[in-house]
Amino acid sequence: QVQLVQSGGGLVQPGGSLRLSCAASGSTFSIWSMGWYRQAPGKQRELVASITSGGTTNYADSVKGRAIISRDNALNTVYLQMNSLKPEDSAIYYCNARSQTGNSWGQGTQVTVSA
Repeated sequence: QVQLVQSGGGLVQPGGSLRLSCAASGSTFSIWSMGWYRQAPGKQRELVASITSGGTTNYADSVKGRAIISRDNALNTVYLQMNSLKPEDSAIYYCNARSQTGNSWGQGTQVTVSA
């Protein structure tokens, strides 16, 4: 099993930036992809960005050019840097890991973009 612990998030002004972190533990050797999803009230959970163990990244169209996902394999940690934040980026953000043991989720962290 893979366990994920998130940090970061909170209240940010429009146009601001934030960085989310997600540390993995457990069967980290079996992780082939990590990513960030978000879920706004009344909406489905959606992919924000993902990164494979080989470093291939994928971004939702809504965050392309504003988000950077990266991972530190030595620390088993994935990061999401988001810039030029908009009110529509407000949501609960979840870290995700896909591995041989299945699909794992972090505890979620609230991001609110508001003046």
